[in-house]
Amino acid sequence: MSHTPRSLRSRAVLTCALLVAPLIAGLSGCGGSPDPLSAKPYDAADQISFSGDGDGRKADPDKPLEVTAKDDDSRITDVTATDAAGRYVRGELTDDGKRWRSTVPLAAGAHYTLKVSTEDSNGAPGRRTVDFSTSSAHRLLKVTFGPKAGEYGVGQPVTATLSRPVKDPSARAVVERALKVDSRPAVEGVWHWVDSRNLHYRPQEYWPAHATITVHSNLKGIRIGGGLYGGAAKSLRLTTGDRIEALTDSGTHQMTVKRNGVPIRTIPITTGMPGFDTRNGIKVILAKESAVRMTGASIGLGAGSYDLMVYWAARVTKSGEYVHAAPWSTGSQGYANVSHGCTGMSTANAQWFFNTVRLGDIVQVVHSNGEDMATFDNGYGDWNMAWADWRKGSAIASGQSDATPADSARLRPQV
Repeated sequence: MSHTPRSLRSRAVLTCALLVAPLIAGLSGCGGSPDPLSAKPYDAADQISFSGDGDGRKADPDKPLEVTAKDDDSRITDVTATDAAGRYVRGELTDDGKRWRSTVPLAAGAHYTLKVSTEDSNGAPGRRTVDFSTSSAHRLLKVTFGPKAGEYGVGQPVTATLSRPVKDPSARAVVERALKVDSRPAVEGVWHWVDSRNLHYRPQEYWPAHATITVHSNLKGIRIGGGLYGGAAKSLRLTTGDRIEALTDSGTHQMTVKRNGVPIRTIPITTGMPGFDTRNGIKVILAKESAVRMTGASIGLGAGSYDLMVYWAARVTKSGEYVHAAPWSTGSQGYANVSHGCTGMSTANAQWFFNTVRLGDIVQVVHSNGEDMATFDNGYGDWNMAWADWRKGSAIASGQSDATPADSARLRPQV
């Protein structure tokens, strides 16, 4: 076996080393210092400041979030702020990279993660991640939706009652955008500000039969204005049944009841006599009472005028107008109007009507000499307002709300 002499091996290693050394030197001379972008980002905590929870204090949601480069030799290259659900906070970075500022309000009582990227004068990247929270609101606007969950007629409006008045048009728009109503089948609908604390929602036409309506609020934590923030709200689910409509004609003294557009019964009736004329217009059944006491004193008559227990009564106004059994006036039903404002019929017909209708069903009165049904202050007269006028009561559709506060009606049964 032949062997390479040790002296030859040594010269070979030395020769290789001499060849490699100039190569390394050449690479060093061409490339200069290592690429700063390939370096691990440094902690940029000393280079930035932000308007967050310093010293344990929570950020003020009334003020924009600001990130500032403190060092003249560094600049901000990117900022992302997200809430606990991963939603981004929009913001703007100045051209010189010295300041980033949020352009949308922060939510109250929320947690955020702030990620800031920087670079120094040499182009080396820096990173800083900060978690912070915003202070909880001291003035909350709570929303209560109505009616109670359940099945209703196609005329039932959705209501929203606010815990505090909201009068400013821009604040109303914030509230209205956060109150969501969805239906299946889908229909177009609009909120209408009844007054500063009450809104009603309805489609242009009645709800579809057998629809599902869901209502919820996205107001929680949202800044409304004037130090007011949105609070949590319980969502609501409603359904509608068949489309039941009762057309009451005071001129012919007949009521025609329809189910899904098909007449199912015509009933002889009596409505309000002169001086107590039944209100014209569309009304919605508010309540069903199998028995209710009605007295003349409640409508300003003498204490001894009448005092009756009335059965199978479906209420259509807050002031006490009902559709009910009136066995004492069967001789006039179908021929004359002799009641004090209610719609009377035989006991058998009244029981059938009572068992057929549900809350939210439609009762429309025509050809009466009475005044028109009020839109808001005496029950649900919402459908008497033209769609164009209804939209004017929306802070979004019209740009402002021109609705006036509704007066509370006195509860008084009429017979």
